Formats: sequence, structure tokens, C-alpha cells
Amino acid sequence: MRRLGRGSSLLAVFVLWGCASAPPPAPRTTEPETARTTGSGPVLGYAAENGAHVWLGIPFAQAPLGDLRWKAPRPAEPWSAPRESLSFGPECIQFAGPMGSEAEPGDVVGSEDCLFLNIFAPARAEAESGNPGLPVMVWIHGGGNTIGSAEVYDGSVLAVREGVVVVTLQYRLGVFGWLSHPGLRPPGTSAADGSGNYGTLDTIRALEWVRDEIAVFGGDPDRVTVFGESAGGTNVFSLLLAPPARGLFHRAISQSGSLSSVPRAEAENYVEAEVKGHPRSSGELLVDLLVADGGAKDRAQAQMKLADWPSAEVGEYLRAKSPAQLMALFEGEGLGGMYWTPQVIRDGAVIPLADPLDVLGSVADPQVSVIFGTNRDEVKLFALMGTEHVTRVFGIPLWLNDERAYQLETEFPNRMWKLRGVDDPARAMAAVAPGRVFAYRFDWDEERKLVFADLSKLVGAAHAVEIPFVFGRLDLGGMGKYFFDPDRRSAAETLSHAMMSYWAEFARRGDPGRGSQGALPRWQSWDASTPDGVRMLILDTPADGGLRMSRESVTREGVLAEIATDPRFLDVEERCAVYRGLAERGDALGRTEYETLLDGNCAAYPLADWVD
Repeated sequence: MRRLGRGSSLLAVFVLWGCASAPPPAPRTTEPETARTTGSGPVLGYAAENGAHVWLGIPFAQAPLGDLRWKAPRPAEPWSAPRESLSFGPECIQFAGPMGSEAEPGDVVGSEDCLFLNIFAPARAEAESGNPGLPVMVWIHGGGNTIGSAEVYDGSVLAVREGVVVVTLQYRLGVFGWLSHPGLRPPGTSAADGSGNYGTLDTIRALEWVRDEIAVFGGDPDRVTVFGESAGGTNVFSLLLAPPARGLFHRAISQSGSLSSVPRAEAENYVEAEVKGHPRSSGELLVDLLVADGGAKDRAQAQMKLADWPSAEVGEYLRAKSPAQLMALFEGEGLGGMYWTPQVIRDGAVIPLADPLDVLGSVADPQVSVIFGTNRDEVKLFALMGTEHVTRVFGIPLWLNDERAYQLETEFPNRMWKLRGVDDPARAMAAVAPGRVFAYRFDWDEERKLVFADLSKLVGAAHAVEIPFVFGRLDLGGMGKYFFDPDRRSAAETLSHAMMSYWAEFARRGDPGRGSQGALPRWQSWDASTPDGVRMLILDTPADGGLRMSRESVTREGVLAEIATDPRFLDVEERCAVYRGLAERGDALGRTEYETLLDGNCAAYPLADWVD
């Protein structure tokens, strides 16, 4: 989460800032043509300026309040009067970040009653009869699984331009979305209720709603694509792993996601246990709660008390806490409001116990087509806010003071991100689903220069920059002029149209092919048959090579070897600094291996204490 969280928090500042800062929309009014009747009750939406029909804030589950906190979501309660679906539902409980809220950073905002979805459809979709409906694309927002909202993402342009139905959803975040403890699974608890994966189950419940209801909005329930970015991409991977999600979707797109999960012991144990727990495990949180309540004078006494507590009482104690009391256990003023907590827990029911790569290569549904992708410069978004190679004034990055060092510091973590989010899972799935695995790398880096800040070098093809291209929203709520070079804006718009075309064609047929109009370069599947087979499509403008297939692939051993031999490094200390960054980001490089690198010379540059 540390790794993905930093990038997503800066996404808010650089990419979605314009959307959140846009003037409020004109008052919306319902349109009779949008009247629909779902299994829960009738709804009325509105017509957007671009012709889309839109329904906002439709509940897909009951509010997870009281006894339903930390339980699998239940179907929404029915209603009888037409529901005016004109505004988004409240965001899920989170810390306020630097944008999108009048609250101060670190304040607790949102509601536990947040399980709502939104639908964007072409007006013509519901008028057609006698056909199976339009492809459905279900978006899962990012934010480190601790912040974020579906409200930021307007799916109307993608829906109208490409003839698809776009659904955006919200899911429980952070400690409300993922918490595993024996006290939450007393005898008689179902496997889902006791799984600890409540945020994952929320996305599954939303897909069940889509299966049952989307036809009345013009969508085809047999052509459902899940797609998401950053933590949303990680959640797409979770759905590929989850047996309860089987059959609810037919294609999947992970944008800058990561195939990651934690064993249940890590999510529950104390940090000093024989099987070491996460620093913010449920055991650690309970200790902190008891001490904060005055129920124990110190950590040792709290652990003794917890050892004697019946499980049912522990669950009651946790559910009696207010959101503010639970959020007080975390630091909320940094990283745009994100915080660190175990997520995607290998419970054996929702998420399999086996290694995720093994699952993808064995029991994952071979009928689901996938696209895995990353951005070439993913980590630049968080590096530019912390590196010594960028000059900042009042915390604002202005220029590079060492371009060579900045590139080296970011280049190898970018490759490791691609390894986790694309190459390793693609190799695993291509072995069981040949022809169904596609990959991309987003290389666009033609941002403008603002006074001293050359965004093309500072940000480049960084984390989340592809999102407005996928949604066709390069205006960034009126702020696009500060991000896009006006002389190259037309090329960026052409790339955006191509990406929407590929994404929609994939949603339509399970193969991005030549895009929805058949006019783009052929996007070939991941070729595992030979060492030099094509692997991925590079997404870029003609000035930098355009749309083209590449044979490039990444291995862990190859990245580590490149760091040791790359002639751009000046000395051992610089090489070890990059290795150290990989270890401290959790990139499959532990303390023991790190200290043996470069003939043991890296041991002179110690890792942070918390690295294993």
C-alpha cells in the first residue's frame, strides 16, 4: 500500500485536481426518458450535455452499519417511489486529502453508508430492442484502498463515444474494508462474513447487481469488463483470484495495479509473534484501542486482557467504536490522507490461500480475457515530492537539479512495478489462457513547461496520467491547459481516442484488435511461445514512435543485474541507493539479499529498521 498510495495521492494533485476544481454543475433535473425499474425499485436519471443518460447514487447494498459493519454486503432494501438518481452517494469513510473537500487534511470525512454505484449510458442504448445490449465497463477507483470516490470519474464521454455502458462504484476503504480478527468470526459465522475482505466483497456485490439489473439500462450482462487503476487495478487482480467473483465478469483491465495480498496471520498477529504480524494488524489495533480507552495501562496488560476475552465480546467492542475512534489509530495527514493497513487477505474463501501467481497460473478462470498495463514512469509522481534531485519551493516541485540521478532513481522501480503488475501475471495467465492475455505500457510524456517546471521530465508518463486518456477527459475540468502543451494537444487527443477505442473493443469482444473502428495497429496478445515473441503494445504519439508492439519483458533477476552494470551510475553508493529503494518499497528484495549485493558493499548503507 505504501508503494501505490504515494502515487495515487499525487494523482489527486496533478491529474484530478482540475476535475475537482471545476465549477459545480448546473442543477440537474430528471428526464422522463430515463425512467427505469430495477429489482429494488424505480429510478429516474438525467441527460448530460453530451447526450449520455446518467443515473447517480443507486444503492447496490444495504448500508454496512451496526451489526453489518465488517460483514459481507447484503442486497439493498427495496423502495417503491421513483428514486431521483441525480447526485453521487457519499464517499466511504476516509481521511480528507488536499483536494475535493472543505475539511482540513487529516479530518475524518465520508459515511459508512456509501455503497452506491453510478451508470453512464448512450441515450440510444435503452431505445434499442431485440439485441443483447451494449458492453458494460465497471470502473473501480484507486486511492491505495484507503481514500477515493467514484464521484471523480465521469464515464459519459467513454459511454457516448464508444457505445458502452459505464458503471462506477464505491467500496469500503481501509480498516472498514479489510479487517480480519477471530472476534469477527465467532462460531456460526459464514465464510464471507468472517473473511476480512469486505472491500473486495463490495465489488463482488456490485457485480452481482450489474448481472441482475444492467439490462434495463441497455447493458449486456454477458459482456461485463472490470477495469481499475492503482488500488483499483489491484482490486481487479483480486477479482481474478476470488472464487465468489467467478462468472460475474468476462474481461478485466488492470491499469497500474499489483498482484498483492497478505496471509491471514500477517493481518491478525502481533508484530513480535513467531509468525510476524503487520504493524497495523487487528491485534495491534486492539491493543492501541484498549490503551486509548483506559482499559489497559500499557501494551503488555492489553495483550493479557485480549487473551482472555471471548471472541463475541471482541466483535461487539469493535463495532461499538465510532469511525472517528477507529481512524484515530492511523496517521491521516500524510500521503493525501492514505494510511497503511493489511489488504486483500488470503482467507481461503474470498481470496485463495495459495500464492497469487500460482492461482493465476492454475485455477483462475481461463475464459476471462485480460489486459495488464503500467505507465513507463510510474514512480515519478511520488519521487518528485521526496527526492533530493528535485528542487522544491514551499513544497512545490519546480525543476530537476540532477536529471541523470532522477532518471536512475525512478527507472528501475518502474521496471519492478511492471514486473509485478504486468509481466509476472501475464506469463502466469498466458500459460493457461493463450491468446487471452494482452499488455501495454503507456509512454506519453508530452506535458507542457510551466515557468521553471518541465512537467515532461518531472512527471512524464507517471502514475495515473493515463486516466484522463481512458475517460476522454483531457480538459481536466478546465485545468488541462496547465498540463497539456497546446502545440501537442491534438496528438494527445488522438491518443486518447485510440485508447478509448481499444478499451471498448476489448469490452465488446475480449480482444482489443484494431480498436472499435478497425483502423488502429493490431494489438497482439502476449506471445509466450518463443523468447522473442511480442509482449505488449506501447501507447504513445507519433512524435515518440506511436502505437506499436514491443518484445520487451522484465524479470527480477534482469533488473537487479542491470543496476549492477549500468554505466550511468557514478559509484557503488548510487547503485546501493537504488537497491535500497527497491527493498524499502517491498519489491521482492529482502534484507539478507540486499546486504550481499555488489560483493557485500551495500551493507554499508543500511536499510530502514522495518524491512525484513
